[in-house]
Amino acid sequence: MNFAVESTILVMALLLITGVFTAKFSSRLGLPSLVFFILVGMLLNRYIYFDNAILTQFIGTLALIVILFEGGFKTKSSHIKKIYKPALSLATLGVIGTTAVIGTAAKYILGLNWSESMLFGAIVGSTDAAAVFAVLGNKNIKTKLTSTLEAESGTNDPMAIFLTVSLLELIQEPDTSIPGLIFSFVWEMSAGLILGYLLGKLAVWIINKISLDSSGLYPVLSIALAVFTFGAATLFHASGLLAVYVMALVVGNADLTYRHTILRFNEGFAWMSQIVMFMLLGLLVFPDQLVLISWQGIALSLIAILLARPFGVFLSLMFAKYSVNEKIFISWAGLKGAVPIVIATYPLVAGIENGRLLFNAVFFVVLTSALIQGASISKLAAILKFSGGEKKETAHTLELISIGKTNNEIIEVSIEEDALIAGEEIRCVDLPDNTLITAVVRQDRLITPVGNTVLLPKDSLYILVHKAKREEVKRILKQKREISDSDGGPDPIMEVEKDGSI
Repeated sequence: MNFAVESTILVMALLLITGVFTAKFSSRLGLPSLVFFILVGMLLNRYIYFDNAILTQFIGTLALIVILFEGGFKTKSSHIKKIYKPALSLATLGVIGTTAVIGTAAKYILGLNWSESMLFGAIVGSTDAAAVFAVLGNKNIKTKLTSTLEAESGTNDPMAIFLTVSLLELIQEPDTSIPGLIFSFVWEMSAGLILGYLLGKLAVWIINKISLDSSGLYPVLSIALAVFTFGAATLFHASGLLAVYVMALVVGNADLTYRHTILRFNEGFAWMSQIVMFMLLGLLVFPDQLVLISWQGIALSLIAILLARPFGVFLSLMFAKYSVNEKIFISWAGLKGAVPIVIATYPLVAGIENGRLLFNAVFFVVLTSALIQGASISKLAAILKFSGGEKKETAHTLELISIGKTNNEIIEVSIEEDALIAGEEIRCVDLPDNTLITAVVRQDRLITPVGNTVLLPKDSLYILVHKAKREEVKRILKQKREISDSDGGPDPIMEVEKDGSI
């Protein structure tokens, strides 16, 4: 027994190490890392027998919660506000259009009845947040497009899950009420949005108000709150995944203590979740069975990529302000990934007659989508002139590490264009006692602050402050300047050199 436990732990460690190295290898080849994770799982399938759809569904759902939380946490609300209407249209009407086309194709290619073929279409009708966040995360592609794709992938899972569950009900119980299903969808979406927003506000309040012994506990708390959001939403029959994404948007765009600690932890945890989830999904599939549906899988993949996805995109963005090239790019970047495979376990768990056939076909489509679309997104962005080269990462992160209890923290404040302190020397800024500006970051340059350092718009200030005074400090630094037409003379801000002196 001990040998079995120790061997299992060793195998898990080797899997994680392999996942890390394959992630590095995939970035050099320009392929999504999920392809390699899945392939590793498929190779292990030759030595490890695994056929537990219920466990896969459970672990996959937990992993999706982590991935959605991490993706939503890093998404800027200012970007979402500009594209939320087309993103929601893609997440609803786009999924329905894609489902209809690929479902019709599955009817004749796989020889299924209409209910089962549309069930297949619903499973592969949505894009995948894990795949989209992973592929677009390190690429400097036009913000409008990346924001649209990320918002769509974060919000279209409820539609795909609703269609899947509804069609399963119709297959198992043909007398199911259609109006009842429609009402259920409206409730799930609206309740998921509301609960996600409210629990996001509650999460911000809890994280900022609680005083924990170590900064390492804050990211654990944030993940726990995300899982709680999912559980609470499903308890009220709302969309748990949508609630988690909305909650993450609220938390990620709030004034949050230990933001960088939470962010870095979530990035690592999301990567680990992807590695475990995709390898497990690779274990669940049997390569010998994939060979038996190879031509059907290739045909469905091509239809999904070249016909079904573009139809859904152009239909849902018919009246949106997107150029033809932008719609083409959004169509091509609609990656399939973990969500369709996890949803494909629903028919397996439900025990429907063609459940294994549906799972294998979905797996084939996902793998093909990742290989073809994922590997060519950067090239297509460059051809359509949507790429801005390599994405620049923020080089400066500064945070007070807590060892035991402390009443102080380092906060980050950006100076706005119309801020009252813009153009002022640090010694002229009236801050509370025992408050210290420890660093000024200006255009990726770190400036050591002294009394005569002049603060400029767009500067990022790192300030050591007592927790009880953080709101007061932010109120002082964000106070707006009163603009008067009678003001004359040169603008003192314009006369400040880049090093901060006059």
